[in-house]
Amino acid sequence: MRYKILMFCLAASFVLAGCGGNVQRDASYPTRPSGGGDRIVYSDEKRSTIWGEGQTMTGRLFGRGGDDSAAAGIGVNSFLWRASLDTVSFMPVQTADPFGGVILTDWYENPHVPGERFKVNVYIMDRQLRSDGVRVAVFKQTQDGSGNWRDAAVSQETGTQLENTILTRARELRVAQGAAD
Repeated sequence: MRYKILMFCLAASFVLAGCGGNVQRDASYPTRPSGGGDRIVYSDEKRSTIWGEGQTMTGRLFGRGGDDSAAAGIGVNSFLWRASLDTVSFMPVQTADPFGGVILTDWYENPHVPGERFKVNVYIMDRQLRSDGVRVAVFKQTQDGSGNWRDAAVSQETGTQLENTILTRARELRVAQGAAD
């Protein structure tokens, strides 16, 4: 029963992720570049609205304020999100849902270790940068003598090491952003 509920929630998040094709620029004025032309350029100038400086109704209703938890319009902590993508960037990403905080990779076979492949699922659990804000599930398969892939055991430590790598990278990104401000 839990498996069916999990699969339904996962399918629903994929459907909702497919609905996010439009990019909205919050409260930016479209301008035409000097010198003519038909191209519209969005300036960085923020306008004052009834919701506050540089805010829109959707930003206020869905919690997109000045905190780091919803930067870039995503539903999870932006530092954890970017750190997760950086950490699994060597693997082919199959699905990335920034609103649900799910990153699913496809199978990756290290060219130096043929006959062994890995798949990683990253779940960002919180809008805050916390040590328990990310969970990683690692799957491993090995190739038998006839060329078929068989599931193999993965150490719990492997997932924990990936979680720690993501958290370390997220802290680095936060520190770098603080230094830039």
